[in-house]
Amino acid sequence: AGSNGPGRPTRVYIPPMLRPSFVVLALALVSAPALAQEPAAGGRCTTPDSIAIRGNTRISDATIRSDAGLTAGVALNYRAIQRAIQTLFATGEYADVQALCDIAPNGRATLALVVRERPVLESIDLVGFKTVSKKSATDSIDLPIGRAVDPGTVAKLVARVDSLYEKAGYYLARVTVDTTTDGDKVKLVVRVDEGSRLAVSGVRIDGNRRMSDKEIARAMKTQPEGFLWFKRGEFDEDKFAGDLGERIPALYAKQGFIDFQVLRDTVIIDRRHGKALVELTVEEGPQYHVGSFDPSGNKRFSSEEIRQFYPFTGEGPSLTQRARDLVTRTHRAPVDVFDRAKWEDATQKLRTAYSNEGYIYAQIRPVVERRMTGTDSIPTVDLRWEIEESRPAIVNRIEIAGNDFTSDACIRDQLVILPGDVFNQDRLIRS
Repeated sequence: AGSNGPGRPTRVYIPPMLRPSFVVLALALVSAPALAQEPAAGGRCTTPDSIAIRGNTRISDATIRSDAGLTAGVALNYRAIQRAIQTLFATGEYADVQALCDIAPNGRATLALVVRERPVLESIDLVGFKTVSKKSATDSIDLPIGRAVDPGTVAKLVARVDSLYEKAGYYLARVTVDTTTDGDKVKLVVRVDEGSRLAVSGVRIDGNRRMSDKEIARAMKTQPEGFLWFKRGEFDEDKFAGDLGERIPALYAKQGFIDFQVLRDTVIIDRRHGKALVELTVEEGPQYHVGSFDPSGNKRFSSEEIRQFYPFTGEGPSLTQRARDLVTRTHRAPVDVFDRAKWEDATQKLRTAYSNEGYIYAQIRPVVERRMTGTDSIPTVDLRWEIEESRPAIVNRIEIAGNDFTSDACIRDQLVILPGDVFNQDRLIRS
């Protein structure tokens, strides 16, 4: 604080939000020795008589005052000033905000909020978009015309476009943004150099003991490139996600490893050569064997009839299956090992059997309970179908639509399911 000469107001400078520690010094330490020369000026700045707005051309004074939340005649501290500056910056409308205090010769204090507005977006042009459509890019950018533009917004725009190309397998794409400023308006030109699609050079797997790398890689759609022209090994993020979430777990689940999980997945990219190495770390977990089986809640079908759908009967593979496994070098689990795919398929067949008898509202819940058995603590699963049959459905009426050239009577002659019948899914399909 200091005098600017006779007849001129005393100005106390409060720096912007980027240096809040100085704001603390300017307002909190009003009684410090550095301000002892002008104690009145320091005191007057903490309770301004008026609040002025300067530097704004696009945003009204009333809006800035409302956003700042400062009131003339109310005592201020460094927290109030800091909060006001942070609030104004948070709107995204300003490139700089400063708080100044003017002391007039008559002792009247004015708190001035000096702002520098950001330019507003006038247009966005997209150049070089081929693999990713301009519509998809525009929807992803989601930057409305007429809004203020800051460097953070431009950085997010680049990240979103880059993410779109990575999802399509173009990890080598380069995204740049050219900005042209005209007064308070700015034009953006987003340029993309797509480059070539990323090719998988190999798949490396750690943590697998019961399954070989070749067996796991064969189950994946993310295949390494090969010598033949059709084995390009292009990396696709959606296919890779399907490998991690569906295909590799399903491969292990067929062998009884229902607790299998992928602990880590990494794609190491060589941008110079356009190659990628896929690294997976897996935890196989224990191999579960089949224990007891017990259906419950069944009335329409007897327990013996239900057991006809049970897939784990202890019978080994047929001679044809063994020959096929030998030719394809497929590893088949022992007959007493739990196969989740078989269990799910059998559950669906039981649902179809109930639908054929009209019980289309029947609820069949497959239950898998894990436990350890024997002195060797063999991992075992006890299986159960919990059945709620409800009532059978009766066909009320049959409506025919979309037949422009064939009469209803001709179509009804081909139906083997009629109104008044108990619903039967097989007969419906046959019709």
